[in-house]
Amino acid sequence: MSTQKRDYYEILGVKKTASVEDIKRAYRQLVMQYHPDRVAPEKKKEAEEKFKELSEAYAVLSDPSKKQLYDQYGHAGVDSRYSTDDIFKGADFSDIFRGRQGAGQGDFGSIFEEFFSDLGFDVFGASSRQGQGRRRHGEDVQLEMSVALEEAAFGAEKEISFYHYENCSQCNGSGVQPGSKKETCSTCRGRGVVSSRMGPLSFSQTCPDCQGEGATFKNRCSKCSGQGRIKVKKQVKVTIPQGVDDGSVLRLKGEGNFAGAGYGDLYLHIVVKPHILFQRQGDDVRCKVKINVFKAMLGAEIEVPTLSGNVKMNIPTGTQPNAVFRLKGKGIANLRTKRLGDELVEVEIEIPKRVSANERNVLLEIAKERGEI
Repeated sequence: MSTQKRDYYEILGVKKTASVEDIKRAYRQLVMQYHPDRVAPEKKKEAEEKFKELSEAYAVLSDPSKKQLYDQYGHAGVDSRYSTDDIFKGADFSDIFRGRQGAGQGDFGSIFEEFFSDLGFDVFGASSRQGQGRRRHGEDVQLEMSVALEEAAFGAEKEISFYHYENCSQCNGSGVQPGSKKETCSTCRGRGVVSSRMGPLSFSQTCPDCQGEGATFKNRCSKCSGQGRIKVKKQVKVTIPQGVDDGSVLRLKGEGNFAGAGYGDLYLHIVVKPHILFQRQGDDVRCKVKINVFKAMLGAEIEVPTLSGNVKMNIPTGTQPNAVFRLKGKGIANLRTKRLGDELVEVEIEIPKRVSANERNVLLEIAKERGEI
């Protein structure tokens, strides 16, 4: 029986009128809440399903063209062959997560198998695993990293501290006390999976007793209590590339958790902190400056702030309130092309609240000469 897909807006908890920033913010919060590494073991499978559902919804709603198709035609309007490539858009360098690299058409079977194995299932594949056991190849770690707008604009190097699981040096990841031996799991008979059927389909699920290893042991490692890994605090240096934005994700290969046969990756979800002066608009930045009415009327040269320091800018004669001037190349470098955006300077004109009697007389003369009164 097929199940109907949930509404993508409902999944992310946003309205149809939500902006891209609202969608990014909702997705980021939910990802951190439901990531499998952050939930209790008994809720991990449920969290994995929720995580994939969130990612699929974000992949569509964060892309304007796909969002338009979805709004018009629903699920039928978007490509059902969803890929994590659509979630994290970024530059053409390996530190930005872009999903599976180099996967050709011949890899479809392994991709299909991996998708279900992430949930603890194999489809039609149980017999091929007999006698092998299932060894996990590391677990990914998801963290949030805040950066200043200047760091996003010019790039930076930051050092972060976090906890992850490393290979136990005493048992070398086996979980067995040195000198002891593993025994074939009696539940799965060494296969690492237990099988069941649902109509015409044959399913296999990770063995609950040996956790897919195909073997059990009585004497657990005294250092890691049989887990094969220990939790440690680690510090790493992270290079923040120019142009990152909210929703960008950096991948640090091999810095995730050790699990069975290797290390996963560390994914850093970038959050750009609000700036006191500037607002980001894509690769451009926008700010407001105040000038008095006389500079607006007569023209002047003023200093305006930029991300790299103050610069001089000409105010032409007769500048109107809320006029916007463009400073070329004073914005943020594009993540892919490295082309610099611009700074948009909006002028706010200040009118004196009080004038002296002499000033009033002068202004009256000017107004009369111009025929204003």
